Amino acid sequence: MDFDFSEDQDSLRDAVRRWVDKDYDFERRRAIVRAGGFDRTAWEGLAGLGLSALLVPEDQGGLGQGPVDAMVVMEELGRGIVLEPYAQAALIAPTVLAWAPAEVQARWLPRIAGGEALVVLAHQERGARYRLDRVNTQADAQGRLSGSKSLVPAGDVVEAFIVPAQTPQGLALYLVEREAPGLSTRGYSLQDGSRAAELQLNQCPATLLAGPDQGQSVLELAVDVGIAALCAEAVGAMDKFVILTADYLNTRKQFGVPIASFQALRHRMADVKMQLELARSMSYYATLKLGEPPEARRRALSQAKLQLGQSMRFVGQQCTQLHGGIGVTDEYVGSHYFKRLTVMEMQFGDSLHHLAEVSARMQEQAGVFA
Repeated sequence: MDFDFSEDQDSLRDAVRRWVDKDYDFERRRAIVRAGGFDRTAWEGLAGLGLSALLVPEDQGGLGQGPVDAMVVMEELGRGIVLEPYAQAALIAPTVLAWAPAEVQARWLPRIAGGEALVVLAHQERGARYRLDRVNTQADAQGRLSGSKSLVPAGDVVEAFIVPAQTPQGLALYLVEREAPGLSTRGYSLQDGSRAAELQLNQCPATLLAGPDQGQSVLELAVDVGIAALCAEAVGAMDKFVILTADYLNTRKQFGVPIASFQALRHRMADVKMQLELARSMSYYATLKLGEPPEARRRALSQAKLQLGQSMRFVGQQCTQLHGGIGVTDEYVGSHYFKRLTVMEMQFGDSLHHLAEVSARMQEQAGVFA
């Protein structure tokens, strides 16, 4: 299998990397964290590169690119630990809206492509424990929603939400605008500095995106797109953190020599790089499996997230320890990579959740062939 990137993909990577290096350095990121964890100007910068239009179809004003292009972008945004919810607004939202009625697509997709509207998935509920089939939010006969959602990315500043809700016929997906009557939000910052919110819905008017015959499958696809994006972002973050750690080991001296010359530390760095490459391989695997049938896709994405969770924990802990005391100070960029990796390990299902998912699917497969 050919894992080489095309010239266009290499150019895309270079453009995003230049933007991160020039317009999203550590000092600007710290300023955004202090301001609440989201910056509209930074989002406009991403949109100015055309990134908000990446997965939007060409007939809706987008670029019509695919999962590999999205993976390239997410790796570079991960290297810069960018706070803005790019995967949610530019990858997940167009994926879901592709199933919506034509008039809904015509209203929202061009605005998403132009960076004018941020639409994010609001699917998590307290007590669900990452289970997508456990949804307590209800939709009445008029399509008004009542319930609550947790940990919604930038939920108090985006323009609209994709909300799963139960109907008498099953799970359906709705679009709720932030200014809708009966909707309230409470924003806060996460450990990594990014912004999230709690949503409370009280008979909120909503627009149907995918009915009960499709709601569960479209929600699963949306989460799998999010997992693949998260895997790529984690690879970018780990890659940069490993480079920072190697530079530190080559600079920091003890007994008159760089500590990178100590054999024990070199062995630890070798283990770190092995975990990084395992993660990179599984990130590629996740992206390439997005076009598979649902059962094979879901199994592959759980396998990828399990490996990425293990790698993120190992790389984050080891690189922080190899830095010594400076590795946990807020003034040093490395600590922010560790925080981001810690948060990513728990998003879209933590390692224990995906271990259970992989185990259950392997048992089902064994039963089929028994």
